[in-house]
Amino acid sequence: MPNTDVVELKHFTEEHTQQLCTFELPMEQGQFTSLPKNYLEITEGQHRIVIVHHLVPVGFFLLHATERVKEYTDNPNAMLLTSLSINHKEQGKGYARHAMNILRRFVLEEFPNCNEIILAVNHKNIAAQRLYAKVGFQDTGKRKMGPIGEQFILNFMLS
Repeated sequence: MPNTDVVELKHFTEEHTQQLCTFELPMEQGQFTSLPKNYLEITEGQHRIVIVHHLVPVGFFLLHATERVKEYTDNPNAMLLTSLSINHKEQGKGYARHAMNILRRFVLEEFPNCNEIILAVNHKNIAAQRLYAKVGFQDTGKRKMGPIGEQFILNFMLS
């Protein structure tokens, strides 16, 4: 297994574009998330975060500080995490778990007003549910209907 101590979270820059556009996911995973190439154009309040290992992009997610957050929580200081993916050829190496373990520090440093991260995970996406539970996300008990069924709303308090 690779040394995940060199996994970092970085804000997207143009130098990441070429590598992120090569990301692939099997169909069963693609139904639950979006590929990074779908987020080359970004809207205000969306922050593209790249998971890098030895400076090579291996994963990606978005952090939202937009009106969309209000669909999931009443907390004005929360951010919404969406579109987490690890490139298929890099899966099984612990990158997603490590990235989520260093998420708290990253968000507190980069977004000091944020005190909660919230996300929705499809009820059929057992692998993602296990990952989020392992790194400390809690089920809020709220549910939301998504494009392919019920979603569990999870949160992670930073303070």
